[in-house]
Amino acid sequence: MSKKTPKLWRLLAILLALVLVAAACGDDDDDDATTDDDTGAQNDDATTDDDMTDDDMTGSHSDFTVAIVAPSAVDDVAFTQSMIDAVAALGIEPQVTPGTFVIEEAAAALRGYAEDGIDVIIAHGTQYGGSLEEIAPDFPETTFIWGTATDTKGLPNVFAYSPAADEGGYVNGVVAGALTESGTIGVVGPVEAGDAVAYINGFEAGALANGATEVSIVYTGSFGDVALAAETATAHIANGADILTGSAQMVVGAVGVASGEGVPWFGTQANQTALDPNIVVASQVYHWEVVLDDMLALRANGTLGGEVFELTLENGGLVIEFNDDFGLDADIRAAADAAIAGIIDGSVSTGA
Repeated sequence: MSKKTPKLWRLLAILLALVLVAAACGDDDDDDATTDDDTGAQNDDATTDDDMTDDDMTGSHSDFTVAIVAPSAVDDVAFTQSMIDAVAALGIEPQVTPGTFVIEEAAAALRGYAEDGIDVIIAHGTQYGGSLEEIAPDFPETTFIWGTATDTKGLPNVFAYSPAADEGGYVNGVVAGALTESGTIGVVGPVEAGDAVAYINGFEAGALANGATEVSIVYTGSFGDVALAAETATAHIANGADILTGSAQMVVGAVGVASGEGVPWFGTQANQTALDPNIVVASQVYHWEVVLDDMLALRANGTLGGEVFELTLENGGLVIEFNDDFGLDADIRAAADAAIAGIIDGSVSTGA
């Protein structure tokens, strides 16, 4: 476990991250490694699935124009960045409209891209579903990709995607349960919806199954309120939590507090090690490129939508990326790998 002596340079770096994200996100309330072939676990340096070659990932997609509409900053180290990284992994340079917390602004951007003749438009936010129901029928030759969602609204030119976030949440929880000394773990949740709930439920189940006695969960009601996330993390630590996790772009606030107190942190959506390599233990990373590759291949063959895709540990869309600098005990890492293997083969239930 990390020492609890704050270091000035680390605090300054975290404070700078908070300022940048707060400026990009506002205060809206909406919304090295080698892959372990048996478990899907990775360390920090690997980001692609072993079964995908560069030709597989980019060969049929280079002629497409792609745009992304997303709710937060492109470098939020969370939800939006996970999609930006995924599209980049496919060798595509998209047009991007970030920071569209306001649904009307997102709708205007989606329609604008469609009117411009963009082939594939990614609506990266659950809250954009209502807008798609109105916009997609007006552009039947455009493919819209929407998530996180588990339905296509019955539209033939809409693909939907979602992560089985409970899977990586469970694995993170197993590690957290082994690390906690107080037995109490704090969770900083955003809006109680979507993949955040799945992640948190899985995390709680894994932690309680492996040594934790209490998982205290607080939903702030906001995806982007960095200050509120920081306040919640502070309260958790004051109440005895010696491990923290959370979801959404607001978590940089919670990580800043964890960094100052030397409290280990578990990330999700994107690899959050860069926020503080001294405290980030592991991150569940969304590799959307795994399902985007399939969607774009279907589009190339004339299927513009109508199907739903899910990221899982088994298909490589979800990857636990460990921070080797944290120095995780080998036995704990082995327990994590066993949990991954068990989830994949069905012998371990996440409770979902």
